[in-house]
Amino acid sequence: GGCGAGEWRSGNKELRQPATRRRWEREARRQWRPGEVASVRSSPWSRCEEGGGSVEHKWRGRLIRQMQAQFTDERDWDQFHQPRNLLLALVGEVGELAELFQWRGEVTEGLPDWTDTERTALAHELSDVLLYLVELSDKCRVDLSRAVLEKLQVNRNKYPAERVQGSSKKYTQYRQ
Repeated sequence: GGCGAGEWRSGNKELRQPATRRRWEREARRQWRPGEVASVRSSPWSRCEEGGGSVEHKWRGRLIRQMQAQFTDERDWDQFHQPRNLLLALVGEVGELAELFQWRGEVTEGLPDWTDTERTALAHELSDVLLYLVELSDKCRVDLSRAVLEKLQVNRNKYPAERVQGSSKKYTQYRQ
């Protein structure tokens, strides 16, 4: 299932213990060095059950923010990374992402007709969008993890499954 209001769990019962999780997180932070790509696939928490946020999600988000901040600091780009500029850069990256889908008609889930090169380009553009979004939320002092969880609840309230099942109407079009 998708990540909703549940928690991430490891297939290994030992890794479910908070002390073990903390040891793993410390080790992962200790092993990461600037210039290295942090592999999120190396995580012992591999699947998400229905439910709420996770320690791993929060830790990954923190690591991504730290890595992006370090990247920006090393280049003295913070002076340019103000909310308006970050928003415009984000919009530009969304445009580059849209370009990958332009003129293709409907695209099948899983992208079975895409080449490895096209999939790599997609992964890079999605990453650019995420990085700018994370940095923008940081500059605006928005806790993105919390905001997403709150917004999911707002959407659940606006679109109760029993009322909207199979419909794409906007919430204002449903009768009370």
